Amino acid sequence: MSKLLLPYLFLIIISLSFFILLWRTKTRKYISSQTVASAYDSWTQDKLLERLWGEHIHLGFYPPDKKNVDFRKAKIQFVHELVRWSGLDKLPSGSNILDVGCGIGGSSRILAEYYGFNVTGITISPAQVKRASELTPSGLNCNFKVMDALDLKFEDGSFDGVWSVEAGAHMNDKFKFADEMLRILRPGGYFALADWNSRDLKNYPPSFLEKIVLKQLLEQWVHPNFISIKDFGNIISTNQNSAGNVFTENWNLYTNPSWYDSILEGFKRPNAILSLGPLAIIKSIREVPTIILMNWAFRKGLMEFGVYKCRG
Repeated sequence: MSKLLLPYLFLIIISLSFFILLWRTKTRKYISSQTVASAYDSWTQDKLLERLWGEHIHLGFYPPDKKNVDFRKAKIQFVHELVRWSGLDKLPSGSNILDVGCGIGGSSRILAEYYGFNVTGITISPAQVKRASELTPSGLNCNFKVMDALDLKFEDGSFDGVWSVEAGAHMNDKFKFADEMLRILRPGGYFALADWNSRDLKNYPPSFLEKIVLKQLLEQWVHPNFISIKDFGNIISTNQNSAGNVFTENWNLYTNPSWYDSILEGFKRPNAILSLGPLAIIKSIREVPTIILMNWAFRKGLMEFGVYKCRG
């Protein structure tokens, strides 16, 4: 066999191993909000994602004209870009902001520290609330609560701004998700959301291969369903609590580099994995096939990174 073919053969074997691992591993199907809570409790408690990716689990923002952007800095930059694009930075210091699906509080802390907001972060995961509280310095105006985004325990119009990043894909009722966020947003308040969306699957049905990919993306990371940017934009615009002036964009160009960078972090920070023991190595390998599939789906346009803004 030609030596020139060996590297390609090795790559094929490794790739096949990853996909076999993916197919044989127990799925994490969405059953209820409790399955989402359990998955995020597990990811938070094993600390693998935090060690590898820092306090921001979401994707980063990569300006097209810049190269060699640091993965963790790109995540911080994403927060600032969405704040500016949505107009949230027009709110005065001291404004009350709700962070829906706050994770371990990375975005909440930036909103409080850089913009002077009073931030309440909510998540379905008790482990995330505990870790977010541990990571938040005393004196920073952030507090975190365990709460279902489909049943927000706040009065109508309680917040000057609502912020949500990469949480909607875990919601089985997109209408209720939008209803609750817009209900607690005061008239004239600012709404900023970013999420993983599929393309318009009704007008552009998925191929056989795309159906397989979508099935894996749903079942591996506890997603009940994906909808298009247009469909979710329509849900927001027709809501009685929105002013109807909804703007959307597809940020695939700016966020796609995150997928490969999220894998490369494992090579840049091997001790982050090794220090957690042998099980962490298995857990990290398990996520690689899904990340590869996500990258493929976003590059091919099967998936889209939607951003949304409107006023209450």
